[in-house]
Amino acid sequence: MNDDVFSYPRNYKEILASTHELGFNQLSDGKAGSILSTLCASKRGGKFLELGTGTGLCTSWMLQGMCELSTLITVDNEEVLVDVARKYLKEDQRVEFIVGKGEDLIDKLKPSSLDLIFADTWPGKYHHLEETLNLLKVGGFYIIDDMLPQDNWPEGHETKSIDLMNNLSSRDNFTVTQMSWSTGLIVCVKNA
Repeated sequence: MNDDVFSYPRNYKEILASTHELGFNQLSDGKAGSILSTLCASKRGGKFLELGTGTGLCTSWMLQGMCELSTLITVDNEEVLVDVARKYLKEDQRVEFIVGKGEDLIDKLKPSSLDLIFADTWPGKYHHLEETLNLLKVGGFYIIDDMLPQDNWPEGHETKSIDLMNNLSSRDNFTVTQMSWSTGLIVCVKNA
């Protein structure tokens, strides 16, 4: 399946063009975006967190799936990237953009307060994992990508990826599905 079959969010093409102009190459594709949009749509009035805004490509997908009562907080430590997302998505009152460290935001949020977390950066994925998972309500989704080997992985990263997959799969309070979809997604649901 190619990315041409998806109904792309408003401003997606403009965000993508600006992303290419910056030379930012850590992009999520339409497959990852489509899953995020679908999962956000399943949580009416949901409270969502995106760790790693980037230029807002996945942010736009999440907003597309969200109902009018849902809210999204998205954080990234690269202001130049977040500026692209703000430029095209700032009119949407459901989203709050934060420039800063993901771990600082994770530490500030209330446990069991979120319906979905998309962790697309190291905080909340390779460190601060316990604190991040504690933010989910029962029935909440935790989604990560880039779990299949990538050309841009630093040396030794594959071991970190395997350790993370094993960690998530071993938890009694989560149902976990590893998917060979997009760059390798893992979708977890908190059971208890």
